[in-house]
Amino acid sequence: MSGARDIASRPPLGRPSAQSARFKTEWVTRPFFGVVLAGIAVALTAAGAYPFSIMVAVVSAAALREWHRIVEEGGFARELWISAPFLSAALILMAARPGSFLPWLVLAAGTALVFMAASMRGARALWHASGVLYVGVPALLLSEIRATVPHAPWVIIGLFLIVWATDTGALVCGNLIGGPKLLTSLSPKKTWAGAIGGTIAACVAMGAYVAAIGGNVPASILLAAVLSVAAHAGDLSESWVKRQFKVKDSGGLIPGHGGALDRIDSTLAASVALAAAVLGVGIDATFGAPL
Repeated sequence: MSGARDIASRPPLGRPSAQSARFKTEWVTRPFFGVVLAGIAVALTAAGAYPFSIMVAVVSAAALREWHRIVEEGGFARELWISAPFLSAALILMAARPGSFLPWLVLAAGTALVFMAASMRGARALWHASGVLYVGVPALLLSEIRATVPHAPWVIIGLFLIVWATDTGALVCGNLIGGPKLLTSLSPKKTWAGAIGGTIAACVAMGAYVAAIGGNVPASILLAAVLSVAAHAGDLSESWVKRQFKVKDSGGLIPGHGGALDRIDSTLAASVALAAAVLGVGIDATFGAPL
């Protein structure tokens, strides 16, 4: 009887299970929406500091919504009405007054207000407030890079290429090679093969990009490796947060990708690393390219 039940539970021969059908659909929707979103991101990056900051504000608001929903365990959190406007205002201020400390004060004020609002209703105040900084600090750093760094569009597009290549290389190598897991305590599916493959893909993509614009390729590969490792760390950190609240995806906004927060987790960490290199150390992230 047990064998009969096992046979009956299997899908008929020649007909894929629902799980495999979903997998195949994701392999179509993920690259399609990835290419569309990449095109929009590149176009708005090239359009100017204000269009770029507006794009970052929209994406950040979507990510904050998902963060607050995760912390609220699926419910809407009114703290979004504080965090999103304050971060958006800080981003627009950064475009208007690049290098000013005022945008950072606006972000700090928004974070404090979110903490107080959540505390007053007995919610997880520290978690809600930390999300404002988690999304807001990298967003402001990116906006500052766009507004202040020479040849900023080329620098930011290079960052995007590193992150996209890291994610794609990790996905392909992780699925095709498999092997030992990277950190099961943070993410049960990520493998060493995926992590190494993602970093190699990032180095190749950045090296080709910098070669095309006439810069120093070996130096660009070194930066790509550092930013790729940061991107992996960003992915793992968001996985850790989701595990704390027992959720698989931050949302379902982007078919094949999950939520906005799932889409930008690597970019958030890589942006901080890029800002440390460019704004902190003064590295030329176009590597001498005659732009």
